[in-house]
Amino acid sequence: MLLHQHFIDIAKTFKNKQAIHDFSTNKELTYSRALIACLILTRIFKKMKPGFIGLMIPTSAGCILSKIAILMSGRVPVMINYSTGAEQNAKYAQQKCDFKTIITSKALLEKIECPVIDGMVFIEDLMASISGTDKIRAALIAAMPASLIKKIIHQGTAEDSAVILFTSGSEKDPKAVQLTHRNILSNIEAVTTIFGFRSEDVFMCTLPFFHVFGLTVDLWLPIFHGMSMLTYANPLDFKKVCSIVRDHKASFLVGTPSFFWGYLRKSEPGDFNSLRIALTGADKCPDALRDGFKNKHNITVYEGYGATECSPVISTNTPEFNRPGSVGKPIPGLEVRIEHYETGKECAPGEDGRILVKGDSVMKGYFNDFEQTSLHIRSGWYDTGDMGNIDPDGYLWHVGRLKRFVKIGGEMVSLVKIEDVLEKYLPEESHCCVVEIPDSKKGARIVAVVTTPLDEKDILKKMAQHLAPISLPKIFLVWESLPKMGSGKIDFRTISELARQQLSRTTIS
Repeated sequence: MLLHQHFIDIAKTFKNKQAIHDFSTNKELTYSRALIACLILTRIFKKMKPGFIGLMIPTSAGCILSKIAILMSGRVPVMINYSTGAEQNAKYAQQKCDFKTIITSKALLEKIECPVIDGMVFIEDLMASISGTDKIRAALIAAMPASLIKKIIHQGTAEDSAVILFTSGSEKDPKAVQLTHRNILSNIEAVTTIFGFRSEDVFMCTLPFFHVFGLTVDLWLPIFHGMSMLTYANPLDFKKVCSIVRDHKASFLVGTPSFFWGYLRKSEPGDFNSLRIALTGADKCPDALRDGFKNKHNITVYEGYGATECSPVISTNTPEFNRPGSVGKPIPGLEVRIEHYETGKECAPGEDGRILVKGDSVMKGYFNDFEQTSLHIRSGWYDTGDMGNIDPDGYLWHVGRLKRFVKIGGEMVSLVKIEDVLEKYLPEESHCCVVEIPDSKKGARIVAVVTTPLDEKDILKKMAQHLAPISLPKIFLVWESLPKMGSGKIDFRTISELARQQLSRTTIS
């Protein structure tokens, strides 16, 4: 089964049901109308060069329909991050994957002040070019049995690439991840069994589709079950998202902790009464965030863990199995192994090591990058680059990227653990990020960036109760906010660079 073929089955099954309510454009589409629109776009995309087609459109009906139609035309969508550095990201994608055409939006380019680059095709122009004949032809095809429609569109195999996504680039240049139809479908089927998803669920979809969390969980998962999708392109418009959830009775909301902080601050009691599941991922969920939702809304926020290369869900807490602080139990069908970072031997329960993953959700590989693929996938096991442990009860505990460990005095020091301790003593709604700044004279320095001024001596005294002296921050920097990626994840790469520059200026002066 392929994703776009399954969409046809769903569209025929739930013809008159609302598929998408797009709150950015105030458009509503039934599954029947969505199928017709996809068939129209498929005919357009078939005239374009075979291979990859870039897609740079915000979370909306237009992006969903284009994504499906690109697959139906036999092309592969390359999802482009428009949130930061759109021009650079678009050119990087074209160069990395050797293609030219990018479907985008005039309104988006104007809003983000991105110049038009060679190869861009505007969705507004495509829609304006559609004739009455095009609509009638598509409607006639949509009225045919699903089996016949599938013969008209691209077929292919489950091992074909369904998308090219780029890693976040929060630590180094993004890699092009190839996810197949089998990868994404196996991930959806696994999480369905543990959350009991059904067609009656209503998804609040705010995450960008250029991020795997949004693509799988906010797009393909609801389509797989024939759910209704409430799309809104701006996840930072917290008040609006809360009102959509309340007024349209969403049952499922996912996001990063930074988004959930916004929802907590801007929501009113009762806004989230319809939610069956509130799930956070991509960054560690602070205890204060969980407590805030429990106290204000009597809602349990569940935490999950994943990776772009794993389509993405690796593990998650659920209503049945929830251990706050952990990232839950591995999903069905995925094996997780904890390997000692030096010896390569399997770690004992509770012992920290590299997190390795094996299963159908693991990517085909990095596009045109055999070296990086070979480094990350060994004997079928994908090395996440993360450190963690599995406790005796089978819960996975994520303790940070291996790159977020520093070796000081022969000891491996976790920057994430330092953040966890520091967060306990921060004022409400204050945030922090701990980074390592190399210094040729003083050696590595642990620097804490916080968003509110602190009594450093008092904080360090309290932190010393939980951390060894070598783990205590040497310097505190106060910034108005922490740089984030478009997905809402903390941008460690930018924070480290800005902190290094600030300390360099301080040293010079």
